Amino acid sequence: MASTMSLPAGDDLARPAGAAGGRPAGDRSHLGRLVVIGLGFALILAMVLSMTTGASGASVVNLLKSWLGLGSADAGAALRDYAVIVNIRMPRMILGVLIGAGLAVSGLLMQGLFRNPLADPGLVGVSSGSALGAVTIIVLGGTALAPFTTMLGIWSLPAAAFGGGLLTTFVLYRVATRGGQTAIATMLLAGIAIGALAGAFSGVLTYISSENQLRDLTFWGMGSLAGATWIKVLAAGPIIFVALAVAGFLAKGLNAMTLGEATASHLGVPVQRFKRITIVAVAAATGASVAVSGGIGFVGIVVPHLLRLVIGPDHRYLLPASALLGATFLLFCDALSRTIVAPAELPIGIVTAAFGGPFFLWILLHRRSAFAW
Repeated sequence: MASTMSLPAGDDLARPAGAAGGRPAGDRSHLGRLVVIGLGFALILAMVLSMTTGASGASVVNLLKSWLGLGSADAGAALRDYAVIVNIRMPRMILGVLIGAGLAVSGLLMQGLFRNPLADPGLVGVSSGSALGAVTIIVLGGTALAPFTTMLGIWSLPAAAFGGGLLTTFVLYRVATRGGQTAIATMLLAGIAIGALAGAFSGVLTYISSENQLRDLTFWGMGSLAGATWIKVLAAGPIIFVALAVAGFLAKGLNAMTLGEATASHLGVPVQRFKRITIVAVAAATGASVAVSGGIGFVGIVVPHLLRLVIGPDHRYLLPASALLGATFLLFCDALSRTIVAPAELPIGIVTAAFGGPFFLWILLHRRSAFAW
């Protein structure tokens, strides 16, 4: 009897089992593109929310009407709205976007470099090192370090925070990595030790600070965007922006690094140079963010991990998606901090910790076996 079985033709022979629409099974690139586009719209909405949220009642609509000469407008109210929106809310919104994107991308870069989901600038001591650099300038910038602050001007605080973050990141990598493999337990314990040491030095500087410096350091340590100004945007913005731009070219290298340093080297990645560039980018973004906003934790672990669950491990989509979601998340937390106890303002670090703490515990509970030692 002649067989009636037919063979697949043409492209079907080359298509892997489980493929759909010409894509390999498990390929989530299409979903990644959709998520990036969706997060772009979400960021626009968050920016609008940030510009219209606050206890002052300043209205963007009324300000635009006064500028365009539409209807009768109170000149005094228009001046007030201009001062609030242009000089307070706008630099705050821009810093929120840059800092949220910088912290989220820093967390993603560290997770890709160390190849584990617990790497985060706040958890492993990098933020503490950056904070130590910033506290040193705040307390000693007018005395022992006056020549340094005079030479660098408004960039002295971001530069000191960058130096502190760079040093702690380098030490952490050297301690936790052996033979191209990073031990999770060693990384966490080393991060705790580095953070404690940096905190001890910061405590000494806080102890010798003046009353005004102590008040500023206390509020700054909890994390806030309340002091956002155009000067801070000018000081920290270019550093974070350059770090984000550099990170955009690291996607293929991070994808290769997930297979191990030896495999990445065989694939043509200059591993040692790649690691140095990644460490400098993390330190720059984290240091500049900490310098102008203080300690804002958990953004770097919540955002990348959540996106990895949705769109997979491809850093070509994780990098832009993390930047967009990090900025959106921080603007949302900032808007919440301004309204939850209005007319007072809750430090934004408390709000991000309220979201990030439970999420971090959820990661630990669902990956207990992977973190056992």
